Amino acid sequence: MQEFLSQPEAARLLAVGERTLEKWRHVGGGPPYRQHGRRIVYHRGELLTWSESRRRTSTADDGSGNGTSRGAA
Repeated sequence: MQEFLSQPEAARLLAVGERTLEKWRHVGGGPPYRQHGRRIVYHRGELLTWSESRRRTSTADDGSGNGTSRGAA
């Protein structure tokens, strides 16, 4: 299995568009990436870890792990 993925391969793995990955690189908030020369690559394990960190159980889940939404008291 290939450890480093190109942008198109990473986009397929995450089921997002390549432009989405480009935007995340520009504004932040996306998965970690590396630049090898002029090539942008993503480490497969880091993509999966990043994706897992975004796992939610409901639309009210803010990702904090305490089961409350951001607006809850």
